[in-house]
Amino acid sequence: MEHELSPEDALRLNVLMTANPVQAVRIDTSSMTLCALTESGEARVPLHPNCRAEQYVQHVKEFLGGHALGSPGGYPVYLQRWTRMGQTSDKNLAALLLLGEPEAVVAVAHAPGLTDELARRAWWCQPTMEMARWMLEKEAVIQGGMGQVLADFLIEHLAFEENPDNRMHAIRLVLYGRLADAALLQKLWRMARQVPYYYIGFLEFMGDELPADMPARARPEALASLAAAGNRYAQLYAATLSANGQTYLMAASEVLQKPSTHLVVYALLDAFGRRYQGLELRLPGETIEELQAQAQALCAGGAARPAALDELIESLPAERRGIQAMLTLAALSGKVADPYLLRTTAVGALMRRKLEPLVKPLQGEIRVLQGAAT
Repeated sequence: MEHELSPEDALRLNVLMTANPVQAVRIDTSSMTLCALTESGEARVPLHPNCRAEQYVQHVKEFLGGHALGSPGGYPVYLQRWTRMGQTSDKNLAALLLLGEPEAVVAVAHAPGLTDELARRAWWCQPTMEMARWMLEKEAVIQGGMGQVLADFLIEHLAFEENPDNRMHAIRLVLYGRLADAALLQKLWRMARQVPYYYIGFLEFMGDELPADMPARARPEALASLAAAGNRYAQLYAATLSANGQTYLMAASEVLQKPSTHLVVYALLDAFGRRYQGLELRLPGETIEELQAQAQALCAGGAARPAALDELIESLPAERRGIQAMLTLAALSGKVADPYLLRTTAVGALMRRKLEPLVKPLQGEIRVLQGAAT
């Protein structure tokens, strides 16, 4: 409460909070300084504790809570899990940034109603990798002035992030938001050769415009004719044989060779399914063996198939095995990995050993489409 502050601090804080429109507040406990972001710049108020430092900081937060929310209780940090799930009301987001409470700033970053201006203020409060990732998940931030600021920060500090999933997600956010210029795209693509899970963002959000490292495979004239006539299966198969399609397969194969975490595996399998989502056919199997069997039956004529697929197979009998491989990959989703990953928390080499029954057949299907097997 106000009377528990030293007289000097009480006077200065009252003047600051009433005479100058304050946009955000943070407290530097190491130097015992309150910093405020205002319309005219940054203001700093040295604090003069009259009790233990941590107790005094709590008194300052109570003062801020009373001013911003009309409640001396400040922000209920015990609601941490709730606010980090994006359940904070949008009504008081600006006020939460006036509390000097880090967890309240996190709540703003997770809030669905986060705006570009509020993101700017929250970033001033806590410029961290976590905050950048959380706020870049909001479309308003991506489209606003803070989008590029946060993307540049994530890439600049990528090497300091130890968690593979966080590093992968950072690149996904930058690529999803189209926040990388041509030079940065080339840089990230080169980095992915050393850290294959970096490819995931490219496969998810730039699957049709990858840096073409691989040459196209020869495409039969009949395939080109069917694709030009609007046969969707022919179009997707032709795209798979193109330089972009072969580059996609190369990148996916690299990820499969050495996935580092569960999330990498699930993201890759989901990316395959989305790439071929234009097909009017979804195979009913849930395991890789079931999907391969279903695709083989379709291509062999042992099951009813859509007219467009029938036309493609009958026009290109020599490509039947490749079409079968495409259908198998098109049916992939994260649930195909569930039998191998749901019962283990292993990562790295141990996880890869458990995944061998899944990875080996998938790599076989990819090689077929690369022309390495028939």
